[in-house]
Amino acid sequence: MTVAERFAGPLAAAWPGNRRDLLARALAPPDGSLPVPPAGERAVWTRPHAPTMRQLRSRAEGDIAAPWPLPLAHQYARYFRDGERDTYEQVVFARQRRLTRAAVLAAVTLDPAWLDEVVDGVTLLCEQSSWCWPAHDDTHAVHAAVLPTVTDPYLDLGAGEVAAQLAWVDHLLGEPLDAHARGLRARIRHEVDRRVLTPFAERRDWHWLGLDGDVHNWSPWIHGNVLVAALRLVADQARRAGLVDLVVEGLDRYVASLPADGAIDEGYGYWWNGACRAHEALDLLAHATGGALDGAPASALRHTVAFPHLMHLGGDWYLNHADGSARPSGGQPWHALHRAARRVGNRDAVAHAAAHRRPDAPVADEEHGLGRLLLALTDPAWVSATPAPPPLPRDVWLPSVQVLLARAAAGSPGGLTLAAKGGHNGEHHNHNDVGSIVVALNGVPVVVDAGRPTYTAHTFGPGRYDIWTMRSDWHNVPHIRGTEQAPGNTHAARHATADGADAELRLDLAGAYPRTDVRHWWRSSRLDRHAGRVVVVDSWELDPGDPDPGQAVPPTLVHLLVAGEVRLGDGRAEVTALDGAGRLGLSWQPASAPCATTIRQITDPLLLDVWGEHLTRLAIDVTAVGPTGELVVVLQELSPHEAFLGGPP
Repeated sequence: MTVAERFAGPLAAAWPGNRRDLLARALAPPDGSLPVPPAGERAVWTRPHAPTMRQLRSRAEGDIAAPWPLPLAHQYARYFRDGERDTYEQVVFARQRRLTRAAVLAAVTLDPAWLDEVVDGVTLLCEQSSWCWPAHDDTHAVHAAVLPTVTDPYLDLGAGEVAAQLAWVDHLLGEPLDAHARGLRARIRHEVDRRVLTPFAERRDWHWLGLDGDVHNWSPWIHGNVLVAALRLVADQARRAGLVDLVVEGLDRYVASLPADGAIDEGYGYWWNGACRAHEALDLLAHATGGALDGAPASALRHTVAFPHLMHLGGDWYLNHADGSARPSGGQPWHALHRAARRVGNRDAVAHAAAHRRPDAPVADEEHGLGRLLLALTDPAWVSATPAPPPLPRDVWLPSVQVLLARAAAGSPGGLTLAAKGGHNGEHHNHNDVGSIVVALNGVPVVVDAGRPTYTAHTFGPGRYDIWTMRSDWHNVPHIRGTEQAPGNTHAARHATADGADAELRLDLAGAYPRTDVRHWWRSSRLDRHAGRVVVVDSWELDPGDPDPGQAVPPTLVHLLVAGEVRLGDGRAEVTALDGAGRLGLSWQPASAPCATTIRQITDPLLLDVWGEHLTRLAIDVTAVGPTGELVVVLQELSPHEAFLGGPP
């Protein structure tokens, strides 16, 4: 591939010329290419952050008495047999977390027992048949196998994660490992090269490269991990430069795909392993080149650091469109956001990250990988950061994804917060949710997006929209004449307009439904700050007459999915929110429209952790209103003793 044939995006524009030659000159040698002091720099590692080390040591000492997690072949094969993938993945994740803990303890103590633990963990990974997660492996499609084809390794997210972890281990503990277990580092290089670096360079049809224009979070995640491995584990400078050049080209495609407003259509949950990974990779690149390739050259990339705080509802709760969780489990790698926000100069994003920093709490944990943990431990600005109030902006409008968020006042989750979206049903990690709303009370979602359950083979296969959380019937949108919304980017909102001053999103939902008899379905979602209420107005025009002659008219319903305890009355409902956030009253006109409730029992562990044992769907039946009509739903916070349904609260 010649320079002229390469993709030319924002990074190419910022760093013109023969980039490969520049990299060959500028790249630091492997020992100096990663921005973390190795264990030999004892001034750093003899006094690491105490709360972090107490947590890691406690967990690591518990590991020693137990056998190493052992991923089994039949667990891998289950994905191709019955679609179950989580059992195998959790075992390999546990194995990697144990190695991460041991590596940090070995760096701090240089104790032979911890070095032995590292040697065992590294060897187990090197002997693991595949680093690829079974859901991503093409072993079945290409080789008709249900077990890994070891002669044809697949480079996916899992393989990239292991390669980077081994590179960080080598960087952190290289000299002690040479003295303690000579030969291990050569094994690391052999396995990373055959499983990751050589396939990366030689096979250029990986779907995550985005050569077809469809670029998503896999690209920066894998490219960033390949970058770590190439910088640390490849000795030949010309080959290193070639690999890094391919990484930069891949990152360039991702950066070029970002919208000007910095929004991520995959949602908040995927920001951390998408845009955040791009920032981390460019940070590494700047260090490794001594600043020759530095900065965040695209304004869209700079704007992405704001996305997490723009999606913040309050406390642990976030707006969770697509396959995100409204209350993500475990801590996020806040230091990575803090570092990226500092680099681009976004004070609100810095404050949002710092709001999660507690001086007596660990700076990070092993959940997000060894590299992120090491960077957090050795970043003085993060270690010394003091908690700050989260920014909680009053008004958010992201036109690229047609997402509006409005709260009563900036800086506070108090009262009602409205989030509404338009967009289309072909987004990455899509749910059929054009026109859906989320309403939070004092920062806690009450009218909710359920999120996604544990991934299986069905999640990204033809059965995706058989999963209830993905269907429009379980989002806060209409069900028109017996019809749900359909997937695909042609099923989209029309004529979306947002008014920041009035905190209102107005759009036509007709295009989201695979029907020809829906002339218009206008939805207006507005936060009325003066009255302290949210008003949702649906007005529609359907073709008159019976859409199916001789048959009963299929129902037309407006669905609202709520979390909390529900009481139903005529033309109104009351919800006692989770987390003691208060009570929300809902009323609608015409009040004569009947409402039925459906209890959705929750057993999936991911959803159970967020919502508890059930969610409730309200179905307001507007069939009798006719082919042309209007439904107005008003949501308001209730005072503790307000008798909204006519009886005691």
